[in-house]
Amino acid sequence: MAEQLMLLPNADPARMRLLRLPRDLGSTEAYRLVTGLIAALESARAPGAGRVPVEDVIDALEERGFEVLEVILGPTLD
Repeated sequence: MAEQLMLLPNADPARMRLLRLPRDLGSTEAYRLVTGLIAALESARAPGAGRVPVEDVIDALEERGFEVLEVILGPTLD
């Protein structure tokens, strides 16, 4: 199976992350795992604490076998 990648978009392009999925994880499973993980991190924060830091999300994903890849933004296509 070819390696699969997932882009975690963000309004701030500097905060976007590109992930390599673990080989034993399908795309649907990966999507569910990532959204569930982010939801769990958000619910564990104190009310009014703001958004979960990107670094916390990345650390949790790396613990589950995801690998963060460098993103180089190119010119727009439109």
